[in-house]
Amino acid sequence: MVEKKWWWPVALAGEGRGGPLPLTLLGHALVLWRDAAGKPVLMSDRCPHRGARLSLGRVLGDTLQCVYHGWRFDGSGRCVGMPAQPGFTPPASSAACRFGVMEAQGLIWADLGAAQAPAEHPPPALAQLPTRRLVYGPFDVATSAPRAVENFLDTSHFAFVHEGWLGDSGHPEVPAYEVTHTADGRPVVEHYRAWQPRASATAATGDWANYRYEVLSPFSALLTKRSDGGGPGLSHVDSYVVWACPTEPESCRLWFAQYTTDEATDAAVLRDFQIAIFAQDQPVLESQSPRCLPLSGGEAMGAADRLSAAYRRYLISCGITFGVC
Repeated sequence: MVEKKWWWPVALAGEGRGGPLPLTLLGHALVLWRDAAGKPVLMSDRCPHRGARLSLGRVLGDTLQCVYHGWRFDGSGRCVGMPAQPGFTPPASSAACRFGVMEAQGLIWADLGAAQAPAEHPPPALAQLPTRRLVYGPFDVATSAPRAVENFLDTSHFAFVHEGWLGDSGHPEVPAYEVTHTADGRPVVEHYRAWQPRASATAATGDWANYRYEVLSPFSALLTKRSDGGGPGLSHVDSYVVWACPTEPESCRLWFAQYTTDEATDAAVLRDFQIAIFAQDQPVLESQSPRCLPLSGGEAMGAADRLSAAYRRYLISCGITFGVC
């Protein structure tokens, strides 16, 4: 499975401190917990003894105890205790399956590759973005991860889905734009210009916004927008990242990270604006059929869809099979 070559976001940074947290990634049931030092541990949410969910158990010091028979597992997955057999040293065959885990970009990331073959692609690096970061979510969405990312990249739905906010139905036209690619093949649009009635949470009037899109990985993308000249509608530089966790082929979990030069506006105001925008997107996303993103044809394309077409070609080049058809 080529997707095991990538690290994937599964939770917000800091989660798992309140006890075992059940998660799903690429159809795999996982459990996140933290040892006595606060280090995150990610394991299969299945006890090797009788298959009970480890997420129903509890953390005891540096171990996770199964709710069923009390078997205890350390941070490496090794079974270190079987209450029914005090003093017995459990064999290696009693270990729980453990996966790679790290914290980056305000999220917790998982690597489902084998221990002897860790994921080749680490979490995408972000450079030269505004320093103030806010992460919104998670949002559980009944559509595939690539459908959600393609929506984030779409340049022609603003006038209809976000009318009065990010678009104006009186100006639905999409100007010509060019798609280029990074050295490793990721699509980029260096410049896309759009009129937005309300470009940001603090916008008092409409403004022309200059967009830059960049696909960061198969299921993540970056958007940066600036006004033409720091006008009243968009006086700050804002960069937005969508991080998609492919939970099942037809469902995903999303986080949106905002990097902004706006140091004054309350975080709740910025968050509420982004939640309102995604609330407009979500029902449309969940109405799309099929929920998996078609890579082999079956959907019409227009000139305004060149970034979507480039994104689909990129997924093909990566060998992605999860959430696509």
